Amino acid sequence: MAAVSWKEILLLTGLVVGCYWNSLSCGFVFDDVSAILDNKDLRPSTPLRNLFLNDFWGTPMAEERSHKSYRPLTVLTFRLNYLFSELSASSYHLLNVVLHAVVCVLFLRVCRLFLDKTSSLVAALLFAVHPIHTEAVTGVVGRAELLSSIFLLAAFLAYTKSTGADHSIVWAPIALTVVLVAAATLCKEQGITVVGICCVHEVFVAQGFTLPMLLDTLRQVLQGKDGFPYAVLQTLLKLIVLVISTLLLVIIRVQVIQSQLPVFTRFDNPAAVSPTPTRQLTFNYLLPVNAWLLLNPSELCCDWTMGTIPLVESLLDLRNLATLVFYTTLGLLAYHSLRYRHSSARTVIMALSLIVLPFIPASNLFFPVGFVVAERVLYVPSMGFCVLVAHGFKIVSQKGHLKKISWLIIGVLLTTHAVKTFKRNWDWESEYTLFTSALKVNKNNAKLWNNVGHALENQNNYAKALQYFLQATRVQPDDIGAHMNVGRTYKNLNKSKEAEDAYLVAKSLMPQVIPGKKYATRVAPNHLNVYINLANLIRANESRLEEADQLYRQAISMRPDFKQAYISRGELLLKMNKLTEARDAYLRALDLDRTNADLWYNLAIVNIEMKDPSEALKNFNHALELNPRHKLALFNSALLMQESGEPKFWPEANRRFLTYVEEEPEDANGYFNLGMLAMDANENPAAERWMRKAIGLQAGFRSALFNLALLYSQSKREIDALPVLDELLRHHPEHIKGLILKGDILMNHKKDTRGAKACFERILHMDPTNVQGKHNLCVVYFEERDLPRAERCLEETLALAPNEEYVRRHLSIVRGKMAAMSAAGQPLTSAEGATMSAKEEKPKRVKEGAEEIAEGEEEGRGADAVGKGAGDEKNVRKSSAESLGGKGVDQSESLDSSQSDKQTKE
Repeated sequence: MAAVSWKEILLLTGLVVGCYWNSLSCGFVFDDVSAILDNKDLRPSTPLRNLFLNDFWGTPMAEERSHKSYRPLTVLTFRLNYLFSELSASSYHLLNVVLHAVVCVLFLRVCRLFLDKTSSLVAALLFAVHPIHTEAVTGVVGRAELLSSIFLLAAFLAYTKSTGADHSIVWAPIALTVVLVAAATLCKEQGITVVGICCVHEVFVAQGFTLPMLLDTLRQVLQGKDGFPYAVLQTLLKLIVLVISTLLLVIIRVQVIQSQLPVFTRFDNPAAVSPTPTRQLTFNYLLPVNAWLLLNPSELCCDWTMGTIPLVESLLDLRNLATLVFYTTLGLLAYHSLRYRHSSARTVIMALSLIVLPFIPASNLFFPVGFVVAERVLYVPSMGFCVLVAHGFKIVSQKGHLKKISWLIIGVLLTTHAVKTFKRNWDWESEYTLFTSALKVNKNNAKLWNNVGHALENQNNYAKALQYFLQATRVQPDDIGAHMNVGRTYKNLNKSKEAEDAYLVAKSLMPQVIPGKKYATRVAPNHLNVYINLANLIRANESRLEEADQLYRQAISMRPDFKQAYISRGELLLKMNKLTEARDAYLRALDLDRTNADLWYNLAIVNIEMKDPSEALKNFNHALELNPRHKLALFNSALLMQESGEPKFWPEANRRFLTYVEEEPEDANGYFNLGMLAMDANENPAAERWMRKAIGLQAGFRSALFNLALLYSQSKREIDALPVLDELLRHHPEHIKGLILKGDILMNHKKDTRGAKACFERILHMDPTNVQGKHNLCVVYFEERDLPRAERCLEETLALAPNEEYVRRHLSIVRGKMAAMSAAGQPLTSAEGATMSAKEEKPKRVKEGAEEIAEGEEEGRGADAVGKGAGDEKNVRKSSAESLGGKGVDQSESLDSSQSDKQTKE
């Protein structure tokens, strides 16, 4: 057995890089979205143990919607990618290319066990460039195949060393084989089939048995003529160890999926729900279909579900001839390899074991799987195919007159396959290119039309997406998902009536009530989203809230574990102000999933509405424990701490706002609230910096502009406040508190009574009952020495606020002044430019109380739904309140604020 040279390694690696370098420019497409982008198990904030509790897609194995694909080691490599490059797709594709090169080198090493040096290199080269592998290599989720193949080949190589030079058993390689088999299985389920390959190698290659020899030995033992030969006993002992180890792995695997098979719909695999003999005929026909893809990979397709391959419903269907030819060819090859002992027979039997055994779990022959055909599952079986091609090349090339022709054919085959692989990689560049390329191969698959529509939808091209979704409903009229897509797109196009009609069609296709029958076994979880989507649509109409609630309850009655229904219903109940029921809905959802940070966040919002801030903060903290960078929980929990007025919370609130602005650096609200915290802590330079940052991001940010002006006023920088107030009033000319503050500065610091008077008169023009504006205008009259007008003004103010003692006191001061001036014979209206002595008492504006005046301002944003399918809208708080009051001072009066603007996101 020749070793693999460095030149061969470099040749294989160079060929792999040449074929797949363009895959580095591809993004995350198809299943990559669920496995990478939407999979929380990749995030460092997720505990590592979750990788061993959840399936390949990040769904808990205990949930029925779980795919039951248990591949924690593969997910671990995704997590390592995320650790180094987060969601940079090129790094994920690069690692896949490297892994494929490793598989090619290991495969060459395996081929050397039963092929000569040249033929084994031909097999490895063909495997390196075969176009059928693009899905496994260029599709990121194909890493499961790559990793599993590495451990599978390593396990097989380890097992081949389990026989010593004296034909004794060497146990260390066997133990290593068991470990590697377990690792292969934890990368992908088909890895366990290497045990069967090892058994075939042990019996027919290592021990040199043929099928007639085995039958003859068994007959002699049964007849009592002879016992088992020592070599046979040794073989049996090794195989028993392997089989027991395999059974243990199977038992553990069954325990992991809790003895439940995944739930697939008839759209995923139509033959699986078909009656006899359609099911058997179709599944057997799929075998020659897969073989043809290996022989002629010219028309490749990323999705073979739904109507791609019509059902074989009759024995008279001509496609049964292909099945017959396939089984005949397979039978002849098996007969040849099992009957003879020569090296050619051993090569063929090993090739057949590599083709057949790894394919069995995906064949649908023993249990249904969630697809009809999947190109990536042919990754390991293609190894056996490549061995057969290389072996045929060896036989033909040994005939002198055919040697050159055979080399020419192999050269053309490798070249065409390499070119096809390179071109096929471009199809995986984006979801749009992938699914449009698939439609060129097959137009009878509604899923492909839907997926092109989704790709266009992601580009906000809703009108064109709608055309593809409508075509999907024409191709497959009973496809619930297609009608849901039509409804969602109509909604995005603001065609609510058409959207509702589409959702109602989808709803009519749902299974009807069967007394005593559990819905959970009959309804695909994603299809239940039609109730959520329809309810989310009609609840925009305030008169149909009860109708929407009925839809949520119907979904819950069909699946009591349907978490999304509880979430969406909780939002609706919150909108209906049924706070207790909303809280109960979220608590029920948390019973189903306590690791969902969004659920804890939404429950905290309900607590806020129920005026229970301590419980709200506790639930915000739960959300942040699960996801320390949950943006809305960071913002609103920090705001809750800020609003508590307790200085002990301020440092943590500041930390959370800082984390928030790291996540949302373009959101001015985060910087604004950092400024408010700094103002509370009397850190004026920091407050000014944060306010300026907020204003820079959001021109005309009313609350930030006002509070920055207020900050300057409190810091004795009144002149700096004026340009800020001018900008505020340019954007918001109706801002009453800004007018009051500007009037105060103009009168007391600029001595501009005319300007101040204009501010206060403008306030009264907008709100004639504004007491503070009216009172301050009275003070202007007093400053202008127009005492009769000041008296009338204060009388009017007292009529507006009869309980305000400071107005009554100021009125008495004015009247006293007027009486004193009358007694002295002085005119009650001073000439322009007259002054008062410093000892004369003036009415003072006093604080109206530390009241907070809500402005009803909403400057935040909404949030999209969480979860797949329908999605739930997060309840996000957003309001702002400004407060401002005057305080008694001497002749240079100023205004102060007892409570500044606060914002809550909703």
